[in-house]
Amino acid sequence: MSVRLSSFAVVFHVAQQFILGVSLITISAISISGETPQPLIAVKAAHMLNVNDGTFIDHAIVLIRGDKIIAAGNKVKIPETAQIIDLGDKTLLPGLIDMHTHLTADPENSGYSSIALSVPRQTLIGARNARLTLNAGFTTVRDVYAEAYSDVGLRDAINAGDIPGPRMMASGPGMGITGGHCDDTMHAPEYRLTSGGTADGVAAVMQKTREIIKYGASVIKICATGGVLSFGDDPKASQYTLEEMKTIVGEAHRLGKKVAAHAHGGDGIRLAVLAGVDSIEHGSYIDDEGSKLMKEHKTWLVPTLYLGDWLIQHAEEIKLPKALLEKAKIVLPDARKHVARAVSLGVPIAFGTDAGVYPHGLNAREFAVYVQIGMTPIQAIRSATVNASKLLGWEDQVGSIDVGKFADMIAVDGNPLEDVTELERVKWVMKAGAVIR
Repeated sequence: MSVRLSSFAVVFHVAQQFILGVSLITISAISISGETPQPLIAVKAAHMLNVNDGTFIDHAIVLIRGDKIIAAGNKVKIPETAQIIDLGDKTLLPGLIDMHTHLTADPENSGYSSIALSVPRQTLIGARNARLTLNAGFTTVRDVYAEAYSDVGLRDAINAGDIPGPRMMASGPGMGITGGHCDDTMHAPEYRLTSGGTADGVAAVMQKTREIIKYGASVIKICATGGVLSFGDDPKASQYTLEEMKTIVGEAHRLGKKVAAHAHGGDGIRLAVLAGVDSIEHGSYIDDEGSKLMKEHKTWLVPTLYLGDWLIQHAEEIKLPKALLEKAKIVLPDARKHVARAVSLGVPIAFGTDAGVYPHGLNAREFAVYVQIGMTPIQAIRSATVNASKLLGWEDQVGSIDVGKFADMIAVDGNPLEDVTELERVKWVMKAGAVIR
């Protein structure tokens, strides 16, 4: 009997130790899993711009847990455990959004010089430009056209935390007709080179749309007209047919992706809007008919206007081919008067720059041009915050300093509603709760 009890005691002791070990492992796993509350950050500033209604909140406090905003206003109580970031007399705004960038491109690589760049080199250029863009206060961008999915790789590297940069929506290669603005027109015929997004005809564009989404694009970019920085095409001439564009848009929307249409000329704009695209990029020759259609279909216009100043002024420096410069001198100055008319008619505007055609980091110079053509400062700022977030479909995540959204914020010294160029001199940047500069 005593032997049996002794054996039972040993077994019971072993079982106790096993249960205790499992309990410790479980507790440890719970701790590691993140159930321990994330640290709190409280950001204080003299003023905060509410981009939803254009008013200022004085003595503002934004409370952040992890990467999200959990409270914002001037009556927020700061917990004793919170880390405080006091920005003094600065003005807080939400992180800015640029809806038309080319992060893997630089202006000095326009024209024939781009031929010498490998895709790996372009991607590394993109890593540098992503950092410049983020430091300039643009915490979110939509990148529309990059060779061989280099922008998709860049986006994924940023999301993984490998490199600093804005959160990105990336298109991969732009879709276009053979010989059009999105196709290679710089190599001699004997090379028989075609860009990765080239597709002609209804069946081909459906297949290409599916392929581009397969390889990671989060938005589809199409070329509905000719362009400025391409040889042998006319920016006023439409390229894809209505049927082709309807196929692209229908397939993209069915698969949950939006469509951005490069379109300078009136006919191309009209066809793209009728096809159901989500945005018109550039809109250089938009007419009253196009403006009316865009309002009816609630299609966003993404003007890219400041580049006209920079590109023409620096054309010789970057060795822009003469044929492309001649087109730029005609198209880009005209764009301002046509877009100004569209603004006056109430076409919805989302902010875009075409950065990559001019140096990254200068994105905010676009704001002053918007004001020059008739927008108020708050309208210009809203184009790069709430409006842009709606076009992205990310209005529940970015675009304003509101509870539940990412803690993406910037700070400037002055009042951007009195001088919108304050946004060219951003002093402090936070993305997802982390201070960038």
